[in-house]
Amino acid sequence: QVRGLCGTYNWNQQDEFTTPAGDVETSVTAFANKYRLSGDCPALGPFPLDPCGAFAGRRELAEAACAVLHGPAFQ
Repeated sequence: QVRGLCGTYNWNQQDEFTTPAGDVETSVTAFANKYRLSGDCPALGPFPLDPCGAFAGRRELAEAACAVLHGPAFQ
C-alpha cells in the first residue's frame, strides 16, 4: 500500500509515477510537480536529471539516506 515518491513497491514499473490524484505521469518532472505542496514553490522545468553528476559530493549522503528503502521496513 505504498504510493508517491517511494513508488508503489509492487514490482510493476508501469505505475511507479502514480500521482496523488491516481493518474500515472510519464516524466519525472511532471510527477514531481504533482507533489509540490505550495504554489510558492517553482515548478520544475524539463532538465537532464543527473543529480549524482551535478552534486558528486552529496552522493554518499544520498545513498545512506536511501538505504532505508532497502531495509526491513520495505521488505
